[in-house]
Amino acid sequence: MDKDLIKRINELAKKKKTLGLNAEEQSEQKQLYAVYLAEIREQFDNTLDNVSIKQEDGSV
Repeated sequence: MDKDLIKRINELAKKKKTLGLNAEEQSEQKQLYAVYLAEIREQFDNTLDNVSIKQEDGSV
């Protein structure tokens, strides 16, 4: 995960709470959230690909 991406998301979130965002910043925030969520979903899918369920009979 790109630290600059997270840093910018946090900056915009803080500004949104204090001063509000203009239309350009709102658009940027929406795009950054989309990228962030896509990365989280990819990590989650990769994790699930490596998960095995062990049955009561010992089989996987």
